[in-house]
Amino acid sequence: MSKNFPKARGKPSVCWSVFDIPNQEKRLAELEAAASSPDFWNNPQNARAAMRELSEVRETVTTWQSLMRRIADSLELSSLDDESLRPDLDSEWDSVEAEIARLDFESIFTDKHDHGDAILSIHSGAGGVDAQDWAQMLLRMYMRWAESRGYKVEEIDHTDGEEAGIKSVTLTVAGRQAFGYLKAEKGVHRLVRLSPFDSAHRRHTSFAQVEVLPQLEDDDEVVINPTEIEIETYKSSGAGGQNVQKNETAIRIRHIPTGIIVTCQNERSQTQNRENAMKVLRAKLYELRVEERAKEIAALRGDYVKAEFGNQIRSYVLHPYQMVKDHRTDHETGNTNAVLDGSLDDFMEAYLRANAGAIT
Repeated sequence: MSKNFPKARGKPSVCWSVFDIPNQEKRLAELEAAASSPDFWNNPQNARAAMRELSEVRETVTTWQSLMRRIADSLELSSLDDESLRPDLDSEWDSVEAEIARLDFESIFTDKHDHGDAILSIHSGAGGVDAQDWAQMLLRMYMRWAESRGYKVEEIDHTDGEEAGIKSVTLTVAGRQAFGYLKAEKGVHRLVRLSPFDSAHRRHTSFAQVEVLPQLEDDDEVVINPTEIEIETYKSSGAGGQNVQKNETAIRIRHIPTGIIVTCQNERSQTQNRENAMKVLRAKLYELRVEERAKEIAALRGDYVKAEFGNQIRSYVLHPYQMVKDHRTDHETGNTNAVLDGSLDDFMEAYLRANAGAIT
């Protein structure tokens, strides 16, 4: 858009058709009417789904209505031909352009789970202590990124490294489109640096696996037969093996048909740990189902490539030069400190735009 505002009054003649705002407004009215019905909560599951949709549609409509008012006000001021208003108008138009670009990008989130919360796990891989330290660095990076977006992060499982860092950690990330953004991070992340744990200060390469799952809102999406799981309890422990709790509050669940194992130990309540572990297990089973379907489609196309550990999606090089490069899109930057401090949006956007409609 140009900063030269058209001299017009009234409602701006900007095209919003790609966002289908009139139908969104109509849907909002329908949902609000349904929510006010006396028998709305007779079916709690349907009611919860409707309330989630109501919240999302209301936010979309409110955002666009506010944006249209800002544009109308700017057009009105620009028609006054008052040069003293030009700096403020230019600043406002820059802000409007940035907001429209953001909304345009977020229109690619079409999967039913894209607008919901996410489960993020980080596992240290090849590289020994350096890999465990690298997993800790990634945890900090994602925490900073989530903080910058106002997301709520809760740690539900954590295993410390033997000397430094972490072996694994699992987080829930709650916020609008958390899964839509974070799914771009799924895969192996490689670090190249001079090792702080090597007395000779030699260059080391370390790997960590990032796993991203959607938080399923409805338990009915994945039904787990109680006879197909084994549940164990044990004492949660912190660094050095010190017991956090004297009681066996930690939970380990094994899904017998698939062999998937989930642990959760960060809550003081065994019941809460069990609920969190079941939440992660459902998400893993859902992801397994999605991957199997994608594998079948890819096999038919003849383009299926097995995703094995070591096939990194992104490299973070701190020595002998500074660079972060995503191998899927070739997007890169020399500002490694910014990336490790959570500046990930450009990498996420490059990948999500390149794969719009092709990833879940």
